[in-house]
Amino acid sequence: MAAAALLAAAAWAAAETYPREGWREAPDPLASEFAEKGGQLVAYMGPYPKSFNYYLDQNVMSAELFGQFYEPLLTRNSLSLEWEPMLAGRCEMDEGGRVFTFHMNPLARWSDGEPVTAADVAWTFAAVRDPKNLTGPHKISLDRFEEPEVLGESTIRFTAREVHWENLDALAGLQVLPKHAFEGKDFNLQNFEFPVVSGPYRLGEVQEGLQVVLERRADWWAGGLPRFRNVANFDRLVYRFFEDRENAFEAFLKGEIDLFPVYTAHVWADRTQGEKFDRRWIVKQEIANLKPCGFQGIALNARRPPLDDRRVRLALACLYDRERMNRTLMANAYFLHRSYYEDLYDAAHPCPAESIAFDKERARALLAEAGFSADPATGLLARDGAPLRLQYLSRGGTDDKFTAIFQEDLKDVGIELVVEKKDWAAWSRDMDEYHFGMTWAAWSSGLFHDPESMWCSAEADRPSGQNITGFRNAEVDALVAAQRTEFDLARRNDILRKIDAILAAEVPYVLLWNKRGTRLLWWNKFGRPDQPLGKYGDERAAHSYWWHDPAAAADLDHARRTGAALPAEPAVVEWEEP
Repeated sequence: MAAAALLAAAAWAAAETYPREGWREAPDPLASEFAEKGGQLVAYMGPYPKSFNYYLDQNVMSAELFGQFYEPLLTRNSLSLEWEPMLAGRCEMDEGGRVFTFHMNPLARWSDGEPVTAADVAWTFAAVRDPKNLTGPHKISLDRFEEPEVLGESTIRFTAREVHWENLDALAGLQVLPKHAFEGKDFNLQNFEFPVVSGPYRLGEVQEGLQVVLERRADWWAGGLPRFRNVANFDRLVYRFFEDRENAFEAFLKGEIDLFPVYTAHVWADRTQGEKFDRRWIVKQEIANLKPCGFQGIALNARRPPLDDRRVRLALACLYDRERMNRTLMANAYFLHRSYYEDLYDAAHPCPAESIAFDKERARALLAEAGFSADPATGLLARDGAPLRLQYLSRGGTDDKFTAIFQEDLKDVGIELVVEKKDWAAWSRDMDEYHFGMTWAAWSSGLFHDPESMWCSAEADRPSGQNITGFRNAEVDALVAAQRTEFDLARRNDILRKIDAILAAEVPYVLLWNKRGTRLLWWNKFGRPDQPLGKYGDERAAHSYWWHDPAAAADLDHARRTGAALPAEPAVVEWEEP
């Protein structure tokens, strides 16, 4: 894989300049030369986030919005993953892999015409690291550096306190903010107004809780470069927000949404028939590329007894009937998780972890071993006079049918599950302060796994962090420390597999299920590149790579008026190297 080759080559002992010698500006290899500017795309984006500022709200919705406004110092080639210029024109790394000097790109401009400078970079770095600011896991990688040296308007130098394989990624990926627009303001309140940006879109009309319009910037500083001529094609990106996915799907069927990723198996299997689908007015396609596989599960907050007891956590995993849910509610469309890092396993490295099966007798034995026994007065299990009553924090109706089955099975063995429902914003606030017992959490994955933010003991107490389960384990801490200085990807993955084995044994989550690839529905009026979502992208890649096709839109309008069918599209698109 390109990722493996790239990281194996990045030996920290050698001085390097990025982009590497010989790099030349060239078109994005995955964008289409036929892309046109214009039109709009209306996309479904889940619940309304508590902030559009990704530094303050780490979720995919905020990441998507923020990424359209603010850019990193360097970016990766969409195919080879080699570093390419962005706000910085180049970066020099010393032989020890601890000193990084960035030279700003003289072309880079803010939307108000001001140049992007080293002072902007230094201000952003300081804002993210400021203890007062609720920037959570973003602090982790930046805390490895001394305060940067601003060597001039266009040059900034960072010195790392320690060698780490991710140091260059942490700095190159820093999304730079305009000092002159934010300085003097309370950073924790910079949530929904971003008047000065550097990226391809600016914030347009906002209907709180409902939708956000992004407007393409004709004066985007990078718009004329060959790499970006055929991306960021829509004049308007309209993001529609829905707490309930079913309501979003109904809006899609009415034509109020253009693009709809399907995360629900029964919708894909049972709700994609009828005239709109049969006549191909709506395209139904599964796109299988090399997108990394994350995980999802029921997070068990070990800060709260009795969830601090491994036997209780394992018992809960034995009481979650994944096989039944997959069979009866999801048409067996998913594989059941055994690992927190599914991408680490293949024929050469089979996963040794147990796939925890539904087993009430095993659960009863584990709970008895943990000191719980039946209380005739309540009908519940109890320990030291305290009934086994657990809180489940729900953020909407999507998980209701699964939770109801879980609740009944828990009740059968003497556990009461109290379900507390909140909207996304209230759920997010509780999660920032870890005010929950159990909750459903889904995590995406990057190309390169860094376990520190989610599994290191030091992160268990960081507000707004990713170690939401409060996981603490000295052996994992030692392994996390060992992988920091391991630049060989294969050896680092060996360490990750050891971490994964400990996680599987400790059960910080009731692992659920997943599916590789992206199931996508869209109204048939868009142009698309041969690889619709790129090499590693999900549905959000369409926002950059697709375009409004006037001819296709006219064909769709004619077909809907006359009842005609449109040409068939392949049901599955597999990744093919260009």
